[in-house]
Amino acid sequence: MSSVLLIGCGFVADLYMAGLKTFPHIKLVGAFDRDTTRLSQFTAHHGIPAFDTLNAALAVLPADGLALNLTNPSSHAEINRAALNAGRHVFCEKPMTLDIPEARDLVALAASKDLQLASAPSSVLSEAAQILIASARNGTAGTPRLVYAELDDGFIPQAPLEGWRSVSGAPWPYEDEFKTGCTLEHAGYYLSWLIAMFGPVTHVVAASAETLPDKRGISGTPDFSVATLFFENGPVARLTCSITAPHDHRIRVIGDDGYLQVKEAWNNAAPVRFHKRFRIRRRLLEHPIGKRLKPKEKTHPHVKRSGAAAMNFALGPAEMLDAIAAGKPSRIAGDFALHLTEVTLAIQNAGTSGAVDITSRCDPMEPMPWV
Repeated sequence: MSSVLLIGCGFVADLYMAGLKTFPHIKLVGAFDRDTTRLSQFTAHHGIPAFDTLNAALAVLPADGLALNLTNPSSHAEINRAALNAGRHVFCEKPMTLDIPEARDLVALAASKDLQLASAPSSVLSEAAQILIASARNGTAGTPRLVYAELDDGFIPQAPLEGWRSVSGAPWPYEDEFKTGCTLEHAGYYLSWLIAMFGPVTHVVAASAETLPDKRGISGTPDFSVATLFFENGPVARLTCSITAPHDHRIRVIGDDGYLQVKEAWNNAAPVRFHKRFRIRRRLLEHPIGKRLKPKEKTHPHVKRSGAAAMNFALGPAEMLDAIAAGKPSRIAGDFALHLTEVTLAIQNAGTSGAVDITSRCDPMEPMPWV
């Protein structure tokens, strides 16, 4: 039996709870939140223990357990450091930190204590991501030449945000979302897939801007970014994030023989299709429907759709716990988490400055055993 502690009982914590319930071998030891009202509502709804202090909560978590840092982004670094100093492995919601030197310090701290530190998102371990990654690597569409990845979410400030609540009653934290920005919140969904697929990014040419200067009274953070990513061993990729453009969550890996496509970043079981390129007389076309690519065996537990997503948020914590139990590095921890953080922050902070060299490195991801 593996143990997990939830730190932070806001909107996303309910999504993690739905995922954790699909892994019977994971035991939830309880939860902590500085907001005692929110803590009481959350723990009463889920029937789990509540802790009065962070230290008391960490003391109950076994050394081979996992602290899930689900606090708001401005608290991530502080909570990560506290949990690591208490001798506990950590999975943090995205971003790991808001500052790359601090991210390096935290990864080094974890390594010095023989602990594992990873950050969301977990969707890189999903059925859709792993099939796409394997198909790109094995040349299903030929040699990959270019990737287009879109994470446009629609004109979010005009949505009825005040009515968005989790199952235990937590409001969607749009203030934090707007202050943090859509790049730090969402770029990782496809950036993690790309890094897992091709390995480290060496160079980023990016721009970010605030296209909506007043988002429910909040301003000053980029709500649009576009980045061209140059990999050490791989094709060039373009990644776009916004909360202004119409909803578009496609990723297309374009190769010599056609392209691979997933249309839903936030659906773990989204179809992966290969659109073969062919000629008819004087025209060059790609197949309009495409061949669906499927896993060879049963993959991972799925959850029902909740709002805009059908994602099992516990895939990352579950993989980490399995790695800890096996005495091996997690696929999403350490160098991988640091590299993901560095590239994401480079895009977020680009402004109009342009090019950034990336200093961290990581290996491409070892495939999940069911691919």
